[in-house]
Amino acid sequence: MLEVRDLSVKYGHFTALHAVNLTVEPGEIVVLLGANGAGKSTLFRTLSGLQRPSGGAATWRGTPLTGGRPEFNVAHGVAQCPEGRLLFPELSVEKNLRLGAFVHRRDPAGTARELERVYELFPAMVDKRHAPAGSLSGGQQQMVAIGRALMARPDLLLLDEPSLGLAPLVVEQVFAALQRVNAGGVSVLLAEQNAFAALGIAHRGYVLEGGRVTLQGEQRMLMTDDRVRSAYLGV
Repeated sequence: MLEVRDLSVKYGHFTALHAVNLTVEPGEIVVLLGANGAGKSTLFRTLSGLQRPSGGAATWRGTPLTGGRPEFNVAHGVAQCPEGRLLFPELSVEKNLRLGAFVHRRDPAGTARELERVYELFPAMVDKRHAPAGSLSGGQQQMVAIGRALMARPDLLLLDEPSLGLAPLVVEQVFAALQRVNAGGVSVLLAEQNAFAALGIAHRGYVLEGGRVTLQGEQRMLMTDDRVRSAYLGV
């Protein structure tokens, strides 16, 4: 469903992505492993239409994603939960969530249904729905950020470092929720430094280093690969 072919991105004379190739099939969770500066966020910005590539292309179900129109990509089923959450801290939790449904603003009944699904996925948000998003804990804010992306009703969810700065128990809860989202039919591309947690729920994965894919394979293969174990699993 997602096909990235020879995708390159430059910032001036600096090349952030070098001819990257990857795919995400229907119903998959695919993890993108890499350290800071590996190019994960650049790849996500490009898939979201926020960054234009210097070469190559990405398509979602045959539709180009690299035309530089983020609203087009969202309308065609691709939503991103960015690194750092980027919530509107003074707005309530519910208003933040409803902003994610802007592309469906002419379907208020559908938005109400999606809102209830998000609250079912993250029950802790129900009592916080009228609280300012900035007053929540880091883990709760991450749940709101994921929920906001889900309000766009994506078929493909891009998640950039969702475990960053979270306690291990909260990471467990967030990743369990992602498995439920995936079981509901949403494909997931997950960029993570927490390789152990990410590979625990992923079907396949890619390793991105210096803007290049240096390794790819099934979950079990990556979990047992000495390079992955040494660089990302601390083994």
